[in-house]
Amino acid sequence: MSKVRIFALGGLDEDGKNMYVVENNEDIFIMECGLKYPEGDQLGIEMIIPDFQYLKENRDRIKALFITHGHEDVMAALPNLLKELPSVPVYMAPLTAAVFERRMKKLNMTGIKVHRVQRNAKFKVGKTEVRTFGTTQSIADGFGLAIKTADGYVVYSSEFIVDYDIKNEAFKFDITNITDLGTAGVLALLAESVGSTRPGHSAPYHMITPLIEQYFEDSEGRMLITVYNQNIYRVIEVIELANKYNRKVMIYDTELRNLLSDMAKLGYYHIPAGLEIPPSQFKNEIDNVIVLIAGTGSSIFRKVHRIATKEDPVIEFRQNDTIIIASPAVPGTERHEASMEDDLYKESGRVVNVDSRRAFSMHAGIEDLKMMIYLLKPKYYIPVKGEYRQLIANANIALNMGYNAERIIVLDNGQAVVFNDGKAERSFDNVPVGDILVDGNDSLDSSGMILKDREILSTDGVIIVGIVMNHTTKEIIGGPDVQSRGVIYLKDADYIVKEIANIMEGTIREAVSENRYDNMSCRSEIREKISRYVMRETGKRPMVLPAIVEINIR
Repeated sequence: MSKVRIFALGGLDEDGKNMYVVENNEDIFIMECGLKYPEGDQLGIEMIIPDFQYLKENRDRIKALFITHGHEDVMAALPNLLKELPSVPVYMAPLTAAVFERRMKKLNMTGIKVHRVQRNAKFKVGKTEVRTFGTTQSIADGFGLAIKTADGYVVYSSEFIVDYDIKNEAFKFDITNITDLGTAGVLALLAESVGSTRPGHSAPYHMITPLIEQYFEDSEGRMLITVYNQNIYRVIEVIELANKYNRKVMIYDTELRNLLSDMAKLGYYHIPAGLEIPPSQFKNEIDNVIVLIAGTGSSIFRKVHRIATKEDPVIEFRQNDTIIIASPAVPGTERHEASMEDDLYKESGRVVNVDSRRAFSMHAGIEDLKMMIYLLKPKYYIPVKGEYRQLIANANIALNMGYNAERIIVLDNGQAVVFNDGKAERSFDNVPVGDILVDGNDSLDSSGMILKDREILSTDGVIIVGIVMNHTTKEIIGGPDVQSRGVIYLKDADYIVKEIANIMEGTIREAVSENRYDNMSCRSEIREKISRYVMRETGKRPMVLPAIVEINIR
């Protein structure tokens, strides 16, 4: 009897944090390990990653982890996983491996074994046959994945579009391999959903060349273009336009320069000779130049803000600059993007925002998804990678192609579908899932308490009240001293400050006289009394931090 179990630890009903698991009998295969950017109210959080508890509990069954391309939403959480499970075998294409290994070096993580696989390959992991097929994505070396089971392949599409005009082999979509998989038999297809509400094919509307070429023709001054450094396809479009119009290029992002260097070493793409100006030789007075301002997530918007506020050491905006925003906001970065646009309109002569409704992201549209379904002919169809409305839209594509509802499976994170001898069970079981919030110090907070404290500090402020006592006699010898931040303006609220001091002093004297004084319990009582008083007077619930310092006096 064969048993296949499929579920997600992240990536369903959300944008990012992708992590999908296929269990073939007792063997575990993982696809992706990514982040999600925090919402605006998740203060101090840099990224959100999946909870790895299930994987830690079943570490001996993990046979492989596949990263299908080099984007943050599918690979940024991998260092966090490998810190806890360093022996997990990792498989990725050469370009993705170069990016990942550079990140490992920066984090001083050693001993991680990375298996390089080609985009169109067939190999074995243990006793299981695995096949890859090339996909067209915004970054080179992307691939989809097929894991062979006794009842047919489980295929994961990764991100893809169908574009017959692609000439660069590192970006080509491999229809031949996909057709072969369909002929061999597919048990289940896990297909991305991000573009499932978009009519037609995504190509050729993923290209920005038709939208920005006119500015290369008529701009007399410099052009500064913001672009995500992992959208290599778009970066190459800009470089080729610069070459066509005889303009030099300065790439203002270390990671993008490294990525293009990796592309050159692998033979995927070479910047035309003599076109690039190194940042060390760049001068702000140069006119005939294209400046590529690149980054990831909200970092690109912060970089532009530094330039606009004249805090950047290399670039300063000029009134005759043409600035093109080719880095549309991704979920969690909208506020940063809006602030960046405001800065640009204040500092530059012409600002052009590439409309995301005209320049599509490189995700499968409705006709792309229909082609994938048509070629693979899966027995079951499982929409993945997207918000719930996108998952449902993706499911409806299969429904409209004649699939019965029982053959279309829409899951939530942690919900597992089980196939016994090739037939899906009607009831789902569950695995534990959750969000891990990662702050700038790589501290993890799954309970949300740290975030709650930050929220209180941002909205209701903090009151710190301190007093000094004789440790032996319990006599008050200094204070109380009251400090308030973000609660009240002290000069206008002397009576509140005095009452807070009285509460602290009175509580301590009462505890000492009743012979029940204890430093910790007394601080807890003071905190409670002050909180109630401040709430009555101001309507706020600030964080109250009492400090009782006891010193020995001889």
